[in-house]
Parts: sequence; structure tokens; C-alpha cells
Amino acid sequence: MSELIAALDIGTSKVVALVAELDAEQKINVIGFGEQPSLGLRKGMVVDIDATTNTVAAAVREAAAMANCKISNVYVGIAGAHIRSLNSSGMVAMKDSEVTEADMERVIETAKAIAIPNDQVVLHTLPQEYIIDGQEGVRRPLGMSGRRLEVKVHIVTGAVSAAENIEKCVRRCGLNVQELVLQPLASAAACLTRDEMEIGVGLVDIGGGTTDFALFTGGAIRHTGVIPVAGDQITNDIAMALRTPSKEAADIKHRYACALTKLVEPEELIEVPSVADRPAKSMPRHMLAEVVEPRVEELFQLVHEQIKRSGFEPLLRSGIALTGGSAMLPGMVELGEEVFHMPVRVAVPDYRGPLKDVLAAPKYATAIGLLMHGRDQLAKQAVLRRRESAAAGMFAKLRDAFGL
Repeated sequence: MSELIAALDIGTSKVVALVAELDAEQKINVIGFGEQPSLGLRKGMVVDIDATTNTVAAAVREAAAMANCKISNVYVGIAGAHIRSLNSSGMVAMKDSEVTEADMERVIETAKAIAIPNDQVVLHTLPQEYIIDGQEGVRRPLGMSGRRLEVKVHIVTGAVSAAENIEKCVRRCGLNVQELVLQPLASAAACLTRDEMEIGVGLVDIGGGTTDFALFTGGAIRHTGVIPVAGDQITNDIAMALRTPSKEAADIKHRYACALTKLVEPEELIEVPSVADRPAKSMPRHMLAEVVEPRVEELFQLVHEQIKRSGFEPLLRSGIALTGGSAMLPGMVELGEEVFHMPVRVAVPDYRGPLKDVLAAPKYATAIGLLMHGRDQLAKQAVLRRRESAAAGMFAKLRDAFGL
């Protein structure tokens, strides 16, 4: 029987539930898909538990019905302005002359032994590189010879209350949270290539409530951050400037918005619904672009400032990869290149299984990435079980040999 993985992307604008099975080659095949407009969240954080729970339950029911299965465990994405990150390092003396699993666990524990605020909880401790007796850049130290083992790690923390509220909503739906995963990490797993992460790349995930970014160089994550400006702010600007309801403003954004005014034909007209019973009005499309461009430019400038402050900007030789729902707006690449002064591309999830025509889109990057993360965790658990089984078998042979 194929192993099943379930993912839950609880975002400010939408909640997406996916169920996938792994084939013999460990490829992901989505067999269940559910999506609901998000209620009860603001800027990635739960503000109404009942509304969020109902939305999650509806998306999960939809996915479970399509997959014809019961969902019990899910990998859940987390984001929001409460996310913090820092780099740390640790060092241990090795007990044997070769690096063992125990040595790697011990050195990571020493790197994690730092003071974090009481209201924050560690979500991820991500190894960047190992150093053995001064030899830097070691990716897989297991079995290597040495006396002193060091590690550099990237630690991601989140607000305890934010994590607990998300978990509470999921549990109320009868589900167990397998793991909370930082959304830009999931999106990066789905959208970035190994070469990009090796050469240096910045992933910018433009969601509904927040814009999350993650910087990679040398094949490892180096910096993460969150900007509290995203797609919803663009929608609100359109609603106010064009005097149209928010629902219609969102539809206008998806159908007609452009992030760069000079790309719009001056004579092109669009129809804008009015409030209450007033008739719809026609207006030039470039007026819409004049509303959208300043907000997107502000967003890119805020991200650019944080990237510069991180110190990793000169190392992003592959440029910037944009993902998330708003990344599909025309003109995003051109305006991004003007602001970041480096190559920019729109990144879509590397998914080629069932429903690929729907899911191979930037707005599903986090959900697909969560499935990939779940697959990797299952693979690690399988390796651990094989090692434990081999160790138990060896002990049984020794016991029989010595008549114990």
C-alpha cells in the first residue's frame, strides 16, 4: 500500500489541503485537493479560532473526499510577523576518531543552547555546514575522521501563542500536527533548484498577509525574514482608489492588475463595479497600474533593505525567485529587476503529477513544499528504522553466540 502524506497551508487569503501518495520511486502524486477562502487570520496569525477551524475543516473534508481516505496527520505551514531567525554555532570533542550520529546530535544541541525569549519557540534548527578540525564546508560529516566537530546552524523561532493557536485549530478538526514548517522553507523546497541554492538565491514568497523571504548560498539557508506587506495591501489599495468593494477589488487585481505602468496600453479600458446599486464604470487600465505599482515597489524595497542588512546580497548570484499568489501579476519580474538590480524570475513548484495543471502555480508553492518536506521526513524515519533493526539483529546474533 502506498504511503500517504497530507499538507495544510493555512494562509491569510486561502487554506489549502493536499493529500498525496508516494509511488515506488518516491514521487509525489496528489490524490486529494481542497481549497477554501481563509477566514479568521490576519497577517498569517489566527485572530478567530472558530472561523479558522471551520475553514480548515472544510478544506480538509474536500481533500479527503477527493482522495477517498481519512486524514489524521498533517504537515502544517506557519508564517507571520512573529517569526524570528538567527545564526548560531556549536563545537564538541569527538568521543571516537570518526564522526558518529551521536556526535552530530550533540554538536547541534550545543549550537541550540542559546537564550531565546520566553514567548518564542524553536521551529527549525537547520545545519549550514560542519567543520572538522578546522576543515570548513563539510556537508555530510558522518564517518569522517577528526577530533573536533563544529557546526553552523540557522535557527528559526516563532511566537509560542501563534504556534499553539494554529495547532489548536488543526486539532479541533480531529487532526494531529506532524510538524509546523516555516512557509518560505516549504516554498523553497518546491521551487528552487539545487544549482540556485548552491550559487546563491533569494526566495521571496508574496502571500496574502505577509511576504516571507529566505536566502540560500552554498547549498544552505543563511537568512530568513518576514515583511508585513503583501497581496492584501494591494487589494485594499485598489478597493480604496477605485471605490469598489474588496471582493471585486480582488477580482480586478487578478484579472487586470499590472505591477509596471509602462507595460500597459494607454487606451485599454476595464470595467469597475461600484458600491451599492450604482452602475459599473469604465476607466483606463493604466490607472489601476498606477495604484498597484507604488505598493509593489514599496514591498520590493522593504525586502531589498532587509537583504542588504543581512550581508548576503553580494552572494545571491542567481538573483531573486518570486513565488506566492501575487507573483503572477504582470510586470513583477520587470519591476523586481529595477529594484533588486539582479535577475528575477517567477518560480513555480516542481510538480508533475496528477492535477499538475492546477497545482504547478506559485500560489500552491507552500502546499507542494509541505508534501516534499513530509516525504523527506518519511525517508529519514525509514533509514532510522533500518539502522535500529540492523542493530537489534546484530545484538541478537551476539546474544545467541555467547548464549546470553
